This record gives sequence, C-alpha cells and structure tokens, in this order.
Amino acid sequence: MDNKCTKYEGLFVFSDEETLKQHLEECEECRVEQEKMDRVSELIDEVKLYYRAKNKKRPKLRVACAMFLLLFSTLTAGVVVNDEDMMDTLRYGETLSAEDLGFPVDSYGLLMVDE
Repeated sequence: MDNKCTKYEGLFVFSDEETLKQHLEECEECRVEQEKMDRVSELIDEVKLYYRAKNKKRPKLRVACAMFLLLFSTLTAGVVVNDEDMMDTLRYGETLSAEDLGFPVDSYGLLMVDE
C-alpha cells in the first residue's frame, strides 16, 4: 500500500509558514510538491510583466471613450438647449398639428387631399 502524505494542501492553505516549513523538513513528498509550486510561481512571475505591459492600453482606451462620450453629450445638450425654433414650437403639454408640420389643411384642421 502507498502511504502518501496528504497534509501539504491543508498546511499550505490553513497553517502558518513556520508550520509548513517544519513539515517540509520532515516530509520528502511534500518537499517535492513545494518545489513544483515554486517553479509555477517563478513562471507566473515571468509572465506577469508581459501581461501587465500588454494591458496598459486598456485604461487609455477607457479614458478616450469617456472623453468622447462627455464631448458628445455636451455638444448634444448644447444644441437642444440653444435651438430656439424647437423651443418655440414645442412646449410642455402641446402637440404638433398637421398645420405645424407644414401640410395643407382645411378649415377644420384636416389634411386637404387633391382628387
């Protein structure tokens, strides 16, 4: 029967560093597992710099999008607020009639249709 040590994961996650080091001095299997974890950590450290350098473009893109949205909304709001023709035609609670839209109407306000 294989009596493998299964304490590494529990010690790594739940115990302090001193307890883990003490167990690694005693257990060969856990020491091998720790060496694997150290190699993985070294690989992650190598790739971290490349990954961060690659993602530096994202904040610049977000800032550019936010500035475009701010500029677009400011210009749009400025046009709507300063458009006097629209303000004179439309008031709160009023609706546009066919005559306001420039269609020919009769005395009743109905559209005139040529026969």
